[in-house]
Amino acid sequence: MSKLRVNAFTLSLDGYGAGPDQSLANPLGVGGEDLHKWMIGTRTFRQMVIGKDGGTTDVDDGFAVRSFENVGAWILGRNMFGPVRGEWPDDNWKGWWGDNPPYHVPVFVLTHHKRAPIVMEGGTTFYFVTDGIHSALEQAKAAANGKDVRVGGGVSTVRQYLKEKLIDEMHLAISPMLLGSGEHLFAGLDMLKLGYRCTNQVATADATHVMIGRV
Repeated sequence: MSKLRVNAFTLSLDGYGAGPDQSLANPLGVGGEDLHKWMIGTRTFRQMVIGKDGGTTDVDDGFAVRSFENVGAWILGRNMFGPVRGEWPDDNWKGWWGDNPPYHVPVFVLTHHKRAPIVMEGGTTFYFVTDGIHSALEQAKAAANGKDVRVGGGVSTVRQYLKEKLIDEMHLAISPMLLGSGEHLFAGLDMLKLGYRCTNQVATADATHVMIGRV
């Protein structure tokens, strides 16, 4: 059965999934990119995201590998797609990732502003969903054709799906650093009452990998 998953979602020790003041210079907010030290050296990240050879094949890479397995569609929040706010001024912005994004499947972007789909290289098509998270999930599951749907973020999008108890499993990578401010994943959420429990954890030098599932 198709699952709704969060994978390789990195948090600071104090619970922030992104830093403040997102911009072109700081796509993940100030300090946010430093969270992902555990991932950027892995073979999976180098091959799948930046198109280069090499990289580690350790425990961290194992989690990165699993994050891409059996994914038939993605859901992203507007901020994960880019820094543009409000009405789309034009069609020039097509994401952070260049002409060949690392998704290679349909991607459904949550937004309040209509925009025509964008067909990219490598099998990625961005669809812009203006009628909420349930519609995005319905469309993503249909597009995934039996495979899982991955919620890529950002924090606000993950929180919306958690509040509705729609996420089946979640892999968080806790980075050993403090951000102090930004976008907090768990603020105001009672994960126990929502039915979630920690099911496994593995520590490496650069992250503590935590698996959370519904019980």
